[in-house]
Amino acid sequence: MSTSAVMPLRNEVSLGLFLMVLSVLVSPVIDIFAKLAVTAVPATEITFVRLLFQMVVLAPICLMRGTLLDVTWRKMGLHAARGLLMAITMISFVTALAVMEVADAIAIFFVEPIILTILGSIVLKETIGWRRYTACAVGFFGSLLVIRPSLQEVGLIALMPVVAAFSLALFFLLTRLVAQKEDPWSMQFYAGFWGALFAGLLLAVGNGLGIGMLTPVMPDLKNTLYIAGAAIAATIAGVLGVYAYRSAPASTLAPLQYLEIVSATVLGWWVFDHLPDAIKWLGIAIIIGSGLYVIWRERQVGKTATIPTVNTPI
Repeated sequence: MSTSAVMPLRNEVSLGLFLMVLSVLVSPVIDIFAKLAVTAVPATEITFVRLLFQMVVLAPICLMRGTLLDVTWRKMGLHAARGLLMAITMISFVTALAVMEVADAIAIFFVEPIILTILGSIVLKETIGWRRYTACAVGFFGSLLVIRPSLQEVGLIALMPVVAAFSLALFFLLTRLVAQKEDPWSMQFYAGFWGALFAGLLLAVGNGLGIGMLTPVMPDLKNTLYIAGAAIAATIAGVLGVYAYRSAPASTLAPLQYLEIVSATVLGWWVFDHLPDAIKWLGIAIIIGSGLYVIWRERQVGKTATIPTVNTPI
């Protein structure tokens, strides 16, 4: 390959790296706003607004690209399943934020790539060697170091980030099945559409049955701004992520996702004056180390590492 051909390629990868760094630095802002809002507004309502905003933003883009109506009943069924999983992921994670610190919840949530690796071997019959299974086991041990004190502090709700991680891993398994022949923008539009629909149905049922945590409320101006801030930050982080993955390989970008734990810790300390204790820091370090090892091993065997963020759903 000539030097003139290599330079544009390097520039593209550098752009992708820069955009991914911006994306993961913006992503914890979503959770900060969500944590501020969830004290007064149900997590399901916050999820509904975020996904509705995602759908509205993406609709004109998909129309201009001419991909909005390029669907079949089978594709729509997969889109609906992805939307349901996206809604479950967001509701679970925001529910945890009501009582957990942002850095703790995100650290536990980052067992997702480990869950995805295991599910990939079971569902997609991907070959996973003993090294990656060992790294997964070590990662789960690290998550327990974060979960255990959180369980003592807030109870079983500390497991909600694990629920979110599991549902997002399933979401990305479905994405692998759909993405080969689908436009990424229309995929995200339909994920927002179906996710907002499921969240809206939950709110309607909760309101009818008088279930407090599922009953929508009219937020005041302050909480309206918090929800709007979460939706806007999610849109920005999502768009940055889309263009990052267009410019650089997923295996190159994946390790950068772990910067989110750092930025979440800094923002959590700045806004809520909270820092993880020594045991949680050890657990976070183990989770990051095992996750990075899984990514490295997948790169070695020529597979694409996928480290998604609930925080970049668009």
